[in-house]
Amino acid sequence: MSYLKSLLGIELSAVSWREKIVSMLGGLISIIVLTFITERVLSLSGATAVIASMGASAVLLFAVPHGQLSQPWPVLAGHVFSALIGVICARFIRGPELAAAFAVCLSIGMMHHMKCIHPPGGATALTAVLGGNAIHDMGFRFVLFPVLVNCLIMVGVAVLFNIFFGWRRYPAYLSHPATPPPPETPSHEEIITALKSIDSFVDVNEDDLIRISRLLANRQEKSDPSP
Repeated sequence: MSYLKSLLGIELSAVSWREKIVSMLGGLISIIVLTFITERVLSLSGATAVIASMGASAVLLFAVPHGQLSQPWPVLAGHVFSALIGVICARFIRGPELAAAFAVCLSIGMMHHMKCIHPPGGATALTAVLGGNAIHDMGFRFVLFPVLVNCLIMVGVAVLFNIFFGWRRYPAYLSHPATPPPPETPSHEEIITALKSIDSFVDVNEDDLIRISRLLANRQEKSDPSP
């Protein structure tokens, strides 16, 4: 069974019900705030007010707040660059099928190059191509609103929401330990070198790697018999 779970990519580490409920609550509040501001304050509705990919971003922001894919730069730049590429493809590539394919393809390349991989950005690129006349008529304004405005609201809610929970911080940089790490903790350079040797994107930040290293070291010390 464990082999099947590993093969299917089912997460083996357990998450507490407290964390699950907090994640759900964050998603609920973020979408309520987003729709309220865009529809009630800015008096807009439909696809021109809230793009569907914000739902996917909410999952990352509130279920994986410390993940590399969830940080402000990937969220903001990932969506904005993808939206820009999507609009360009919709305008200059004939045929929605080919335009959609190139929009996603080029968005992946841009996000890799700009170090802002954010999977929902691919959905934003598709929306720019396949979103219909309401989106197409906006042209490049689509990049600023709704995309950038939506992203700023979501990131703002994530920052404020996670302040109230001591074990969560957003951006992840705010969870940096106040005390310097012990000598046996891997250095920043060692972590970067190890990640580069994998030659594939790893959705984990440096703080989490250091935290895991400390936990493993503490566990090993406790398990070792006293001399």
